[in-house]
Amino acid sequence: MFQPLYVAATGLDAFEKEMISITDNLANSNTVGFKKGRTEFESLYYIERTFQDELNEQIMMQDGVGRNMPIEFGTGVKIAGTPKDFTQGTIEITNNPLDLAIQGEGFFQVQLADGTVAYSRAGNFHMDNEGNLVDPNGHIVEPEIVIPDGTTAININRDGTIWVSVNNEVTSTEIGQITLARFTNPVGLESIGQNLFKATAASGDPMIGYPIDDGYGAVAQYSVESSNVDIISEMMRMVMVQRVFDTVTKAVQSYEAMLAALQDMKS
Repeated sequence: MFQPLYVAATGLDAFEKEMISITDNLANSNTVGFKKGRTEFESLYYIERTFQDELNEQIMMQDGVGRNMPIEFGTGVKIAGTPKDFTQGTIEITNNPLDLAIQGEGFFQVQLADGTVAYSRAGNFHMDNEGNLVDPNGHIVEPEIVIPDGTTAININRDGTIWVSVNNEVTSTEIGQITLARFTNPVGLESIGQNLFKATAASGDPMIGYPIDDGYGAVAQYSVESSNVDIISEMMRMVMVQRVFDTVTKAVQSYEAMLAALQDMKS
């Protein structure tokens, strides 16, 4: 008797989680390199029940067997996944020589505290106290790039090579080259916060290469990749979810009214 309430509960739970996803997208609309998430739904298992047809007594099959009518009832909905959308965000120009944007499919690599490597599209880098090139959370870029003391000019080419001038010298010295990672299925990457991702079995192992190599993308200096969140689209999704949530809630209220009326009839 309470199956409709269970079905409604699964819907309310799913739409609450979709609202969380939308809110997270909107909250990170100004986060460098952020990739929006989308919510994927799937139906729960179905229950099949067989009801005798009302006309069974009057209508018989030619073989003399009455008709049975199998009817399927859905049991609700659930969230199947919340994959990231890795479409390119808008490239914005900055005045920081250590700001980098990838124009392509590659990911920057940074080393975590436990020694493992994480991947990111956010290229708003800076130097730490030891001259290491690090992300905003202090994770060292992999492979390690150390900016020499007294550096007065930094030039980063599209292929990731880094040239510096020390103490206003005319000549520049190459100090390293940024490498990028690619994945067969980037949607399978695991989000770990701080604009970082970890490789999983679903994403496949990282393929390491240099910028401008086929498929990795070029590096743009004095630039960052903005979030790929479309605020208008997210607001439209939010309105739709609110309306469906309200509709399911009204369905629950209607069913409760039916139960109350049935109870009054029995008493």
